[in-house]
Amino acid sequence: MERTFIAIKPDGVARGLVAKIIKRFEQRGYKLVALKMVKPSDAHLREHYADLAGKGFFNGLIEYMKSGPIVAMVWAGENACAGGRMLLGETNPQSSLPGSIRGDYSLTIGRNICHGSDSVESAEKEIALWFGKDEICDWELPVHSLLYE
Repeated sequence: MERTFIAIKPDGVARGLVAKIIKRFEQRGYKLVALKMVKPSDAHLREHYADLAGKGFFNGLIEYMKSGPIVAMVWAGENACAGGRMLLGETNPQSSLPGSIRGDYSLTIGRNICHGSDSVESAEKEIALWFGKDEICDWELPVHSLLYE
């Protein structure tokens, strides 16, 4: 099964959307294999967002991500990266369809509630950055045979 990294950003946590976001992933059939609430350091966030370091919004993004707790998660399932991004919606909530998390709950790109890995390679890197191997709990989803052929 493919794994993806999903983080609920400080605005999503502060607005009480954690359970609603988890519910969407569970209802879709993805399996939660890691979960924790963290307040990451500046250095940790700079490593996570290193690919955006040259962008004008980078420092503001880092400060925003340090402004409150983040709920970091690893989800597993078939096509988890692309499927997870589809559940989240477009990075810009104004381009997100109703029914997506961002389409339903956010208004601006700077406060778009969640981060989701954009590829399997990114997911594995992000998972390793946010979780130790002993923090990943692989288990058998009881409804696995109902979801997958």
